[in-house]
Amino acid sequence: MARSAAVRVLKVDPERPSPEAIAVAARALREGGLVAFPTETVYGLGADALSAEAVARIYAAKGRPPDNPLIVHIGRPEDLETVAREVPPLARALMERFWPGPLTLVLPRSERVPLATTAGLDTVAVRMPAHPVALALVREAGVPVAAPSANRSGRPSPTRAEHVLADLGEAVDLVLDGGPCPVGIESTVVDVTGPTPVVLRPGGLPREALEEALGRPVPVGGGPELARRSPGTRYRHYAPAAPLVLAGQEEVAAVVQSLLAQGKAVGLLARRDPGLRHPRLRARIVSGGVRRYARELFDALRSLDAEGCQVIVAEAVEERGLGLAIMDRLRRAASAPPPGGR
Repeated sequence: MARSAAVRVLKVDPERPSPEAIAVAARALREGGLVAFPTETVYGLGADALSAEAVARIYAAKGRPPDNPLIVHIGRPEDLETVAREVPPLARALMERFWPGPLTLVLPRSERVPLATTAGLDTVAVRMPAHPVALALVREAGVPVAAPSANRSGRPSPTRAEHVLADLGEAVDLVLDGGPCPVGIESTVVDVTGPTPVVLRPGGLPREALEEALGRPVPVGGGPELARRSPGTRYRHYAPAAPLVLAGQEEVAAVVQSLLAQGKAVGLLARRDPGLRHPRLRARIVSGGVRRYARELFDALRSLDAEGCQVIVAEAVEERGLGLAIMDRLRRAASAPPPGGR
């Protein structure tokens, strides 16, 4: 597909996207282009999952390690026949309960899916998104769509179209701007190739919901060999430019005060206002439950970066429900060195 001189951005209604805009974006995908679009989790950077050439453009645009597999998005359950060699009964049970939605299933790869899409693996990660824009786009495209998060590799995932443009700029051919993503963190990835389902990456579907649906415990992890099958598990991810420090709710105020005393410009992401006021403090208070904290997490990290914070303090949450995924993202962000320093 010929590259345009500038990124084309089409604003769409997140609930009722115009057929004209969807048709334009679907045509771009079929022609080998890169299209960024909203899902219920984060914005995805889409390309034809069956085209090794188109998929290579995703890796180049993101600066993504070539051994980090992509998630393939489908529009209907029957589309699994194109991308998966086999669909175990366990997978079908989870599909019937949670698709469309923020659940990715790791399945045996069909030979139609190039190894470039799966990072050389004989498994493929697949999901059916619930966002009306994403679902309409994948269905209209008529091809499975490989779509990792639409950001530079390692950066906080994009939950708004402006995040995509800030990270990827003209590396993208088209952006569908459907406003903020309602979940705010990536999908839950579950390996269903063996007798026991394993959560490889916590995400927007809580583990407790999986256990309730299946009537049995669902472990998290599975070791390094299984972890290779999922994105977001083997590399540093989700990191703002400023170093990130995790603190418990009762520790937040003391940690912030200590950093301010060192002369730092401090960013704070917390669910409760600790009552601190300082000219070098920038606070993002996300009151309410973990759903809102998850929804605003990546946007808050990006905003605090943009305000020039030299270090960001993030409040830890209890690791149940969406809290498990939130803490997974925060720990990975805290482990990453600041890109290029500060």
